[in-house]
Amino acid sequence: MLYPVAALAATALPLTLSDAVLAGTAPTQAHAGPARMVAPDPATCPERVALANGGFEQPVVTGGAWASFPDASRGGPNAVPGWRTTSTDHLIEIWSTRMGVPPAEGKQFGELNATQVATLYQDRPTTPGQKLYWRLSHRGRLGTDTMALDIGDPAGPAQQAIASDGTAKWGTYSGTYTVPAGMTTTRFAFRSISAAGGNPSVGNFLDDVFFGTAPCVVVSKTASPQGPLDVGEEITYRLTAVNKGGGEADNVRLTDTVPAGTTFVPGSLQVVDGPNSGAKTDQAGDDQAEFDPATGKITIMLGNGATAVAGGQLPNSDALPDGTTVEFRVKVGRAIAGKQATNQGTVDYENRLGPDPEPLTSTSGDIVTEINPAVDLSVVKTAEQTRVTAGGMISYHVAVRNAGPNDATGVVVKDTLPAGLALLSATPSTGTYAGDTWTVGTLAAGATATLTIQAKATTVAETTNTATASGKELDLDPSNNSDSVKVCVDPAPACPYCRTEERRLTR
Repeated sequence: MLYPVAALAATALPLTLSDAVLAGTAPTQAHAGPARMVAPDPATCPERVALANGGFEQPVVTGGAWASFPDASRGGPNAVPGWRTTSTDHLIEIWSTRMGVPPAEGKQFGELNATQVATLYQDRPTTPGQKLYWRLSHRGRLGTDTMALDIGDPAGPAQQAIASDGTAKWGTYSGTYTVPAGMTTTRFAFRSISAAGGNPSVGNFLDDVFFGTAPCVVVSKTASPQGPLDVGEEITYRLTAVNKGGGEADNVRLTDTVPAGTTFVPGSLQVVDGPNSGAKTDQAGDDQAEFDPATGKITIMLGNGATAVAGGQLPNSDALPDGTTVEFRVKVGRAIAGKQATNQGTVDYENRLGPDPEPLTSTSGDIVTEINPAVDLSVVKTAEQTRVTAGGMISYHVAVRNAGPNDATGVVVKDTLPAGLALLSATPSTGTYAGDTWTVGTLAAGATATLTIQAKATTVAETTNTATASGKELDLDPSNNSDSVKVCVDPAPACPYCRTEERRLTR
């Protein structure tokens, strides 16, 4: 039975099939794989367009195989989100699997012919020039049913495609639509043309409906602590991927190479929030994440349905407002002291709304963490004489070296002479010596400074003299910052001539 549509002749434009593709009827000419595209800067993602409730999953049908619900214009808890109908009773019919017809996706689907011949539609804010994708699944109820897809000005949307299918399986249709100049609101509508059996309230099943912009994944990254950090400390990186587009992003995978001069902390991979959340192993092939020590590369498959070898689907931010967040840690190494740890995450994904998957890439931008300088000061102290007599002179030599990796500043060597020794002179190769302190100042990486101290032994004793170096930077090995040397001071020998004279005088 053909249902009259009075406005059709006035509002429909000639059908153009170049943008509409029926599943199973792809052109025989092979398509060359598209070059990987870089997604727009997050700030310039196009304004999102997406239908609500494209799978007719809300409201949930309970207590029966199907139910009629008020459309979105009626409001209330049982209203169908998004969809409106031109039917005078404003009722939309939704079916569940209990009717014996498997949905194209999800657990429910809609019937275009509810209580009367009408149009089922959604109006969406749009921007002139936007490229919008559409997709739908259609099926007959009692035989072959036919409907039209209209897109355009709400006052008179233009016919884009005809869907005609029987009861054996769902027919899948897809295409694109470019918003014309001046159109800030676009209607996406289904119009019943005919249904088997002739009953105006029976026919034209609908499911898995999409109309909107392509996926646009925005990646943000944080580093904690923010720094500056010392060698040996850990940086925790968190990356969040949010789909700001209309369609879901497919085959979503995140990669990140640990910064030069840092090392990956084993066991730190995890999906903090979103699909497949939880701790992950570092090995390949057992879950959605892995770390390759040969390349320093982290790979995490993201989204619903992600596996160890393939990325999943990331819904748009209407369905998943916070997207998905991953985390890992690195340890700051000696090689990056005084420099910066620079890191960037990348998310590769696909737009599968068109006839061929379109590879896309989005990056987080550089995250830079300042690393404090570090040094390795060491002291060697020697004495020219390790045994002297009281009244004799001792010569000490002190050498302070900086093994780097950075220049040491504010270097000071403390060298206090023990009791029983009196300072005669102190000669530094650089800096100044006053009291018991040798102020070296700046000591370049790889450089050595020396100090010679001369002292007079005044008291018989075993003396220990210690020199200790310090500086302003983190010292990577403080165990070698001090060195000591022992010198024995013996009594002066008695004068034999004096003793003989004493004996003569006492006789």
